[in-house]
Amino acid sequence: MKLYEYMAKAVLREAGLPVPPGRLCRTPAEAEAACRELGPVAVKAQVLVGGRGKAGGIRLADDPAAAREAAAAILGMDLKGYTVEQVYCESRLSIEKELYVGIAVDAQGKRPVVITSASGGMDIEDVPEKAIVRMPVALPWGLMGFQARELARRVGLAGELASQYAGVVEKLWQVFRAKDAELVEVNPLAVVEGRLVCADARLNVDDDALFRHPELPRVSEATELESRVRELGLAFVQLDGDIAVMANGAGITMGTLDVIQHFGGRPMNFLDAGGGSAAGPTAKALEILVQTRPKAILINIFGGITRCDEVAKAIVEVKRRVGIPMPLVVRLVGTNEEAGRAMLEAEGVQAFRTMEEAARRVVELAGEGRGA
Repeated sequence: MKLYEYMAKAVLREAGLPVPPGRLCRTPAEAEAACRELGPVAVKAQVLVGGRGKAGGIRLADDPAAAREAAAAILGMDLKGYTVEQVYCESRLSIEKELYVGIAVDAQGKRPVVITSASGGMDIEDVPEKAIVRMPVALPWGLMGFQARELARRVGLAGELASQYAGVVEKLWQVFRAKDAELVEVNPLAVVEGRLVCADARLNVDDDALFRHPELPRVSEATELESRVRELGLAFVQLDGDIAVMANGAGITMGTLDVIQHFGGRPMNFLDAGGGSAAGPTAKALEILVQTRPKAILINIFGGITRCDEVAKAIVEVKRRVGIPMPLVVRLVGTNEEAGRAMLEAEGVQAFRTMEEAARRVVELAGEGRGA
């Protein structure tokens, strides 16, 4: 479970980490009032994705009127499929230097690892590997004070800043352990007037450990579209392409996305209709896909538990009731295949036998739809 920045900072603040004052705001008027109280602020979109600054989701405001204007511009903005519904107005910092520090679970090493760099900020992904320091943490002893001081030395800090840095790392470790975190991250850890400040923060908590943390808020990172489809009991992830995809099973769905990309297409979503899905939920999911107005739709069914005639029935229902105005490509093989094919052919829908044929065709049709 990912926490919003303001939630993560509340946890860090409670742990004694240096976090700037800020106010959560849901309207431009609230942002104006926050700036009046805090002085010059950074107005930051609260969404569960990175890259907010480059996408225009963080703006600086010198006075209350500017804060109101910045919040008005950010609220309602679409950032990578998420609508901004709240902003965090935080006291603006005069940053002299940006560091990076985080603690994550190393799945391969099966232990936590501290990751840090003297080069933090928006372009942390572009920092060369040689500028990144990694230190595995042995369990059950945990992070030791001498290790935190060694990390400070390896990122080039000395004196009072090194002491502050070691304290930050030790407190982050305490948060990591206490909250059953998968990731706790400060980027940037900013140098401001000779002291370190957590200018941004992320905290991801292990879903399987949430029962131990009733004190934490519950956050869903699903988009509105993802929530609607998941309410039907289907697995759905929104992507950034224009070809809608439905298949039956996680493996075949992933394979379908790969084959579409192989032929030059861009999948819009991952939708696993699951084994044995009845016509009703399948029809509702297809109707939602139609409403997203993709350039084309591909339905890829290899029927075992799933009955091809039930899938065909769902397609026919949606076609007759609401219409499918964009190109529809179907691959249908398996249980009750003949009956399903007959139903689709009666509606003028061709069913392919191989995934490659269907994927190639849907990419062609999507290209025609976008004028390619």
